Amino acid sequence: MKKYALVHEWLTPHATGGSELVVRELLNQIDGDLYALIDFESSNPHSYLYKRQIGTTFLQKLPLARQGVQKYLPLLPVAIEQLDLRDYDIILSSSHAVAKGVLAAPHQLHVCYCHTPMRYAWDLTFDYLDGSKAGRGIRGIFARYLLHRLRQWDVISANRVDYFIANSRHTARRIWRCYRRQAEVIYPPVNIDRFALETRKQDFYLTVSRLVPYKKVSLIVKAFNRLGKPLVAIGTGPELDALRELAGSNVQILGEQPDRVVEQYMAEAKGFVYAACEDFGIALVEAQACGTPVIAYGKGGARETVRDLRQHRDRATGILFPEQTEEAIVEAVEIFEEYRTALDPYDGRSQAAKFSPTLFRERYQTFLDWCIRQFWEENHR
Repeated sequence: MKKYALVHEWLTPHATGGSELVVRELLNQIDGDLYALIDFESSNPHSYLYKRQIGTTFLQKLPLARQGVQKYLPLLPVAIEQLDLRDYDIILSSSHAVAKGVLAAPHQLHVCYCHTPMRYAWDLTFDYLDGSKAGRGIRGIFARYLLHRLRQWDVISANRVDYFIANSRHTARRIWRCYRRQAEVIYPPVNIDRFALETRKQDFYLTVSRLVPYKKVSLIVKAFNRLGKPLVAIGTGPELDALRELAGSNVQILGEQPDRVVEQYMAEAKGFVYAACEDFGIALVEAQACGTPVIAYGKGGARETVRDLRQHRDRATGILFPEQTEEAIVEAVEIFEEYRTALDPYDGRSQAAKFSPTLFRERYQTFLDWCIRQFWEENHR
C-alpha cells in the first residue's frame, strides 16, 4: 500500500480559489496526509477540513500568519523545505507559489499540479513593484534582489518535480517558459452543479472578482461609467473603497457576498464581464454554467474556456476583447448588445460541462497511474 502526501501552499478561510478546489478533489481521490505552510482551516467548523490533522511549518506560529504568509515572502522557500516527507512513497503538490519545492528522495515520486509559476516572481514582477512602497528607493533595490533570488530558487525547485500538470495550455506554456519543463494539461474541477441554468436574464451586467490591481476591475467600472449600462460588481480586496468612489450611479459595488447571492446574480445577469488575464479563470466557466454569456479579455485561460462569437458562429458562448483598455471593453459590450440573441444559454451550459469535477477526477487519476508506472519502470530497470 503506497503512502501519499499532498502539499499545498496555505489553508485559510480567505483561500477559497481554484487551487483549493483541486486540493479538495484530490483528498477525495487519495488516502493521504495533507501538508501546508500554514493551516487555519482545520479549526474552522464550517470547513471540510475541520479537525483534520494537517502538517505545517514554523510560519504557523508567526504573528499575523492567519492573514496570509505573503508578508513573509523571503521565508517561504526555507519553510516549505522544512516539511519532512521521508515516510511517503508518492508526493502530490498543488502549487501556485512554493509547494512544489518540498524536498524528496530519489525513491519518491513527485507529481505537481501547477496552477501557475509564482506570479509575483515572474510575469507580475513589475506590477508588484510599481504598486508597492517596497518597489521604491533603497527598499526597491532589496525587493528586486529578493525577487531575483526567488526566481533562482523557483527554477531550482522545479527540478524536484518528476511530472508537471498544468491547469491550462496557457499555464503549460508559462511552465515551459520559466522552467523548460513539459506539462500535461488537465483542467481544474468547476462545481457547475452549484449554478443553475437560467434562460431569462435581467437587465444588468456582472463581474465577480477579488478587488486587486491585476484583476483590472477599475477598467470595467470606467467602461461602464461611459456606457451608462447597469453593472454589479461583487468581491472584496484593497481596491474596494477606491472602486466605490470611482463608480457612477449605474454601477453597484456590493463587496463580499455569500455564495447564494453570487449564484443568483450570476444566473440572472445579462452578461459576465472579466478583464484579467487568468491562467484558467473558474468564474468564466461558472457564468457559462448559468447560461450567462461572457465578455472577457482574450488572453490566458479565457481563450480555452470561452467560445468567441466572432470565431465560432456555431455554439458561441461569449465575446473576447483584445486589449485591457476601457475602449476595448466598451466596444465588446456594444458588439454583445447587437448580437446577444445569437448566444444560446444552453450552449454555455454545455461548454461549462467540459470542466466538471468528474472529468477532472478521471483525467487526473489516469495521468497519475501513468506517472506511477513510468516511475516504477525507470527505477527498476
